[in-house]
Amino acid sequence: MKKNRKVSETSDEMRPEYDFSGGVRGKYVQRFREGTNIVILEPDVAAEFKDSAAVNDALREVLKSRRKGSRRPA
Repeated sequence: MKKNRKVSETSDEMRPEYDFSGGVRGKYVQRFREGTNIVILEPDVAAEFKDSAAVNDALREVLKSRRKGSRRPA
């Protein structure tokens, strides 16, 4: 059984409260093209950090210790 939908005659008109006259086309296109670097943490890992700054600090410490460890003579 199909539902009949009536399209109102004004469905293609913008509402008066939507004003895009000051808009700039492509304002964020360059930022979008640069991409993002999103990392999803598992819930148990995320629970150990209060915010993204804490995650960044922990990762910097790991990187720092890894660099120190790679300088060992063979």
